[in-house]
Amino acid sequence: QIHLVESGGGSVQAGGSLRLSCRASIPAYSLCMGWFRQAPGKEREGIANINADGGTSYADSVRGRFTISRDNPERTLYLQMDNLKPEDTGMYYCAARSCIQSDYNYWGRGTQVTVSS
Repeated sequence: QIHLVESGGGSVQAGGSLRLSCRASIPAYSLCMGWFRQAPGKEREGIANINADGGTSYADSVRGRFTISRDNPERTLYLQMDNLKPEDTGMYYCAARSCIQSDYNYWGRGTQVTVSS
């Protein structure tokens, strides 16, 4: 069982930046990890993924503004969010899975991000 704890959310004005962190309870060297978000009244969407070898992918809505990274010795996943927009408002979750699986099966409880115009 892997426990994930997010931190770093908050309120910021449009154009500002935030960095989210997600600490895993065990070493996660071999895991694929990702960030998801859910806006009020909308379905949860995947926004960034990082493989065990460091390969990354992004949703079109955040590409060029958000950067996912990982610090394996610190068991921490990061999401650097720049040039934030009001539509980025939502609950942000980190998730982990075995890289041989397609579905994420470990989830944090989320951290709230609010962007005002």
